[in-house]
Amino acid sequence: MSNRLLPQRLTKRAFAALLLHVIVFAVLYWFSFALKFEFAFNTEDWQTLLVTLPGVVLIQTAVFYYAGHCHRSWYSVSFSDLVMLFHSATLSLLIVAAIDRLFIRWLHPPASVLLIDWALTILVLGGLRAIGRLSREELSPRLWRSGYRRALIVGANQSGETLARHLMTDRRLRYQPLGYLDHDESKIGSTFGGIPIWGKPEQALGIATHLGVEDILVISGVLAGSELRKLMEGCEEANITLKVIPAYDDLLASNYAPQIRDVDINDLLRREPVELNNDAIHTLVSGRTVMVTGAGGSIGSEICRQVLKFRPKIVLLVERSENSLFMVEQEFRALRTETQLIPCIADITDEERMGQIFRSNRPAVVFHAAAHKHVPMMEYNPGEAIKNNVLGTRRLAQLADEHGVQEFVMISTDKAVNPTSIMGVSKQLAERFIHAFSDKAGTKFVVVRFGNVLASNGSVVPIFQEQIRRGGPITVTHPEIERFFMTIPEASQLVLQAAAMGKGGEIFVLDMGEPVRIVDLARDLVRLSGLKADDIEITFTGLRPGEKLYEELYFEDEKMLPTPHPKLFVAYHRPYSLEDVERSVSEVATLVHGSPDDLRLKIKELVAEYAESCPNDQVEAPASLPLRSTGGNSSEAHVGP
Repeated sequence: MSNRLLPQRLTKRAFAALLLHVIVFAVLYWFSFALKFEFAFNTEDWQTLLVTLPGVVLIQTAVFYYAGHCHRSWYSVSFSDLVMLFHSATLSLLIVAAIDRLFIRWLHPPASVLLIDWALTILVLGGLRAIGRLSREELSPRLWRSGYRRALIVGANQSGETLARHLMTDRRLRYQPLGYLDHDESKIGSTFGGIPIWGKPEQALGIATHLGVEDILVISGVLAGSELRKLMEGCEEANITLKVIPAYDDLLASNYAPQIRDVDINDLLRREPVELNNDAIHTLVSGRTVMVTGAGGSIGSEICRQVLKFRPKIVLLVERSENSLFMVEQEFRALRTETQLIPCIADITDEERMGQIFRSNRPAVVFHAAAHKHVPMMEYNPGEAIKNNVLGTRRLAQLADEHGVQEFVMISTDKAVNPTSIMGVSKQLAERFIHAFSDKAGTKFVVVRFGNVLASNGSVVPIFQEQIRRGGPITVTHPEIERFFMTIPEASQLVLQAAAMGKGGEIFVLDMGEPVRIVDLARDLVRLSGLKADDIEITFTGLRPGEKLYEELYFEDEKMLPTPHPKLFVAYHRPYSLEDVERSVSEVATLVHGSPDDLRLKIKELVAEYAESCPNDQVEAPASLPLRSTGGNSSEAHVGP
């Protein structure tokens, strides 16, 4: 039996179940005789019944107790319980029949009685258990539904059915599911788990109004972001509450119970889930030593989370911020992973320290996510941007090749394309070096370029949320600005996929979908905060130094080539010789501690695409805008990776 290793204490509840089984076995055995002899017992029949009954009941009780039936909940009976019931009844029958034929010399119970008793045991005990579940899932909700909120569930799938059952049986949640909505037209008009499927999600408001629904519950990932946004706007007008249920992978990371929550900004930007080639990533990571620079940042820490799923031998957490490193280390140790975690406080520009880490640990794979990323701040500190993003990347790549690293992945940004900022041009120079160096190195070097990651440290979402908390205004730089967005987990998963796919020298570009206007993002956040559309004012402050109205993912002369993964492309780019790139990097290296103006002039000379933005030349933005008015987007906060 599958539960034979479980500790089974004879608690009061188990003892009561044991007594119930004894009574049922005794009654059913007598009833089997009665059916066999049509309730007309002679003396011999009575004698056979009375003599064999204790032994039969004892064997059945022992088998059922050993199989754990006295420790199973009758209110949550499942098919596995019924299968176990069949197995136990059959085993009991076989033991009784064997003992009767091999050891008993007289008063044999008829074989037909044993078969009738076997069938009745399955039917009666199965029926009793079904009644227990029926009372919990069907009768109890009907008796206690007063005060429950009527709800529709979007998603007639296994997750939706599990949610519906939980809502019907857990009176603390106080929901009454009236039906499902699903994209599959073939399901409409049928029932799923006894609950009707009324129509498609786009018909939600009409169906909800007809049924008097107060809440619409959406399982995370069932609707695309645009669909969820439209539904949210309709629910707001119809005064219907919209809630989201986390997907199974989120539930498994916490206590498994439906966690009904409000819609958040990740739901509105949700796209099709990333499908990974887990075998390739497993080959890349499993059992190996992996280094992640910038491990305390948004992207670096998420790369660590994704890497840990594939059971590397060691993960080197390289981070120069002590507090950030402490927090991610504590988080990962709480996972009780078998992977050895080594926190390394280090600056990638510190050649001696980084060399020590490489020599001591010999990483096989490096994910380089450490970078200065804030556009306006780097305009004030151009030397630091070049020192960290260019010189630090160059030395890290050289150390990786010197110490036999097999794969090296650099995280880049869409701001490296036709850069207008020091941060963007620094990443462009880093891309050039990695691409040129890959031709000469034994290490496989690849670059992964993508846009903004949602809710990363210092990005627009947390800043907007804080401004909303203070009552506004929301500060946006320009009404026409827009950005590409991707969730942190999605970006990190695709980084791993690109690393596993790369042969060396590629620049992978992630499919970022359609750009998002920042003003629309601000409107969504206001609504998600439970406020009305015009409760918070938007104030436009003008473009900041280095900021562009829109971003690009590739240069005009770059060709985007498909890969086996639908969300990854390769930018076929201009070749750069290592000698030319080394010369350019060396020239800017001599100026990082000099005049910022001289550094900018040298960068313009070296990178023809670099054009400093001049905010004063942009179309003047209105001073403020209530959320109901139309317009574009931009944020006072940096929104890049």
